Amino acid sequence: MKQSVLVAGAGISGKNAVKLLLEQGKSVILYDGDTSRDREALLGEFQEGADLRVLLGEPDLVPWQEVGLCVISPGIPLDSPLAEAVKAAGVPIWSEIELAYSVAKGRLIAITGTNGKTTTTALTGEICQDYFESVFVVGNIGNAYTKEAGKTTEKSVTVAEISSFQLETVHDFHPQVSAILNITPDHLNRHKTMECYTQVKEDIARNQTKDDVCVLNYEDARLKAFGEVCPAKVLWFSSAGPVPEGAFMKGEELWLHLEGKEEKIVDIHELNLLGKHNYENVMAAVLMGLSIGVPLESIRKSLRKFKAVEHRIEFVAEKNGVAYYNDSKATNPDAAIQGIRAMVRPTILIGGGYDKGGEFDDWIQAFDGKVKLLILMGATAERIEATARKYGVTEILTVNSMEEAVQEAAGCSEPGDAVLLSPACASWGMFPNYEVRGRDFKALVHAL
Repeated sequence: MKQSVLVAGAGISGKNAVKLLLEQGKSVILYDGDTSRDREALLGEFQEGADLRVLLGEPDLVPWQEVGLCVISPGIPLDSPLAEAVKAAGVPIWSEIELAYSVAKGRLIAITGTNGKTTTTALTGEICQDYFESVFVVGNIGNAYTKEAGKTTEKSVTVAEISSFQLETVHDFHPQVSAILNITPDHLNRHKTMECYTQVKEDIARNQTKDDVCVLNYEDARLKAFGEVCPAKVLWFSSAGPVPEGAFMKGEELWLHLEGKEEKIVDIHELNLLGKHNYENVMAAVLMGLSIGVPLESIRKSLRKFKAVEHRIEFVAEKNGVAYYNDSKATNPDAAIQGIRAMVRPTILIGGGYDKGGEFDDWIQAFDGKVKLLILMGATAERIEATARKYGVTEILTVNSMEEAVQEAAGCSEPGDAVLLSPACASWGMFPNYEVRGRDFKALVHAL
């Protein structure tokens, strides 16, 4: 009997995995635990007569004796009943990026880290697109790797944003250039321990060799330790001073230090990005661009025209002398710290959301007297308020919706202030994802 590939999860990544597998002539079973989904509608999204079955319900519906491989969507934890059933059946589990990698051609740049991935991926993608003819920017940035893998050629360069969830189930995945931007506590409800989370991030370089490059943050203690054992050639970036080999910030300039020579990259005032964390993202992107063969002069041109990514300290509008910023992508406290650090005005901060189990102390301590009012919403509001009061922050409002948050912020602000949506929490429970949350905020600001 022909062995089938089980695709677990009928979301965007799952559907793209199915399409790629069908293109490869595989027999596919698409499984989802949500019985409220419409089986016929799901089948209708694929070519008529495709070698595809759709199963909805409990894992015991799956004919395990027919399954030779499982491609699991990133949203399904490896300790879920479905994943446990896959393991019990002795079936190998691949992530969708492993599947895409097995089909893709050309060279691969892969970027991970707790924060800064999307900006760095977008910038690295632009650096490559400005120089190479065939470039694909894929992964967590909103364009599934499985959707583009079949279009790549030997001359292509693929730039991929990779999450820890996707790295849990890689096997042969082997980028020529990788980067780990930083590692701070996040997703501990899924990975359980910091050690496990760190290990998963480091797996991006697992199959690399000394012929490959891994770009690491010199100011991150965990990554400094990893640099000692990393199988690839390591290039460092630092916003605090010189590095053994790589890029660093000197005053208000970014510099390269490679093979004993120093060369200025750009002055930070030539960039359209705010904040030290963004200068780190720029240095990482520069090192990746150089490592894949883009000349520095071409990189400089790309840097000068690059604009901030949507939802990451994104300027929305100025209303009545108040500047509004959308930092909805700050889905954990460390990302939100970068948001508040980038503010240069008295700030009304909108935060709170889904509870991923992290602590908020470092975020509150980073307010540094800038936050004149903290507006909280979502499941974490109470916990954040208790932490804030512990550190002497007393101007706090709790609201029930984004509309209420924006109205309160507008009513309490004065010309010269900033209003910053930087939640330090995931969006689930109130919004399907951080993009919807950010767009809702922007629409409400524009309507003021």
